Amino acid sequence: MDKEQYLKRINYTGGLEPNIALLSELQKRHLLNIPFENLDIHYKKHIELNIESIYKKIVEDNRGGFCYELNGLFYELLLSLNFEAKRISARVYTDETDYSPEFDHFAIIVKIGNVEYLTDVGFGEFSFKPLELILGKPQKDHRANYVIDKYDEHYFRVNKMEKGKLKPEYIFTTLARDFMDYKKMCEFHQSDSRSNFMKKRLISLATESGRITITNNILKVRKNNLVEERILNNETEFENELWDNFRIKIVKSVGDNL
Repeated sequence: MDKEQYLKRINYTGGLEPNIALLSELQKRHLLNIPFENLDIHYKKHIELNIESIYKKIVEDNRGGFCYELNGLFYELLLSLNFEAKRISARVYTDETDYSPEFDHFAIIVKIGNVEYLTDVGFGEFSFKPLELILGKPQKDHRANYVIDKYDEHYFRVNKMEKGKLKPEYIFTTLARDFMDYKKMCEFHQSDSRSNFMKKRLISLATESGRITITNNILKVRKNNLVEERILNNETEFENELWDNFRIKIVKSVGDNL
């Protein structure tokens, strides 16, 4: 992995001292420049937990990815910059009584001095800055408040404040994981009809004032408090918006018919 090219991909040109200021800026730059997307799943391009292939896709081919790819590569960048980091497993909130299976989500814990931070560039619309692993303290980025609490004796829980109420995002432990620990769930999400990633094409990128998202054939642009939606009538319009908004050009395999 060429970290200089990676930093160029996320438009970061500052200092490289491994501190909270750098970690915060890297997370924000990543979220503003690399989209969350599942297009390979719908174009039948198998996603391998291989850092070289993920680097080529995201950095060289100007693509995005989902959590195993985005946080998998970001973890490697942090190590290359001398951060003390570890991969962790998270279980995503599904309803009032349940969370998804272990390894459903990949996140990262970074320790700076004596303080641990949750950092995550692979959860779609999430905090622009790392969240200190401290219980009950509201932590605000420029859009929302987040609170970390204890779910039970084993798990922490990260919550987002929405309309005056805390909404769970996911639960996690701080146990260090190996990249291959996520393999089974990575395979599930790109092959099992129960996976949400199999049900719809999704590409989404944060902006300084909102977010740009394509879900199936709906383009949604949110800017501050205004939201505009437009139906994409065919594959040509879809591909044009991919290029205009994300600078992504999909190279299809022979036989693709989406």
